[in-house]
Amino acid sequence: MSAFDVDRVRGALARRNDPYAWIDEMASDLLADSKTLVGAGEQSRVSDEAVAKIMTAVVRLYAAKTDGEERTFRPLHGRGDEEITATELLTAVSELLRAMNLSPMELSIWFRHRPDIEKE
Repeated sequence: MSAFDVDRVRGALARRNDPYAWIDEMASDLLADSKTLVGAGEQSRVSDEAVAKIMTAVVRLYAAKTDGEERTFRPLHGRGDEEITATELLTAVSELLRAMNLSPMELSIWFRHRPDIEKE
């Protein structure tokens, strides 16, 4: 077995022992299944509570990764509107702001805030 193969096996074993590895593994399935459900008009098969829990988890993870690691990364899979439309995005953003009793004014204050840009 080459050194590369040994490293690959070690990495796979480490991920198997990681109790959070399932998140990476399920992300592609969740993305694909959501597209299938919405495309078939079957989104009602997923409860509002489940969607709220997923949205909460995703927002928490994104904020922690960008602020905690002091960097940004593209928060959406695909390019442009390959995965979601501008309408879908703005619908979600509007409701997220409403859920926290925030307005576009507060959003404009944070719009230029980028954790990966050094503070003077």
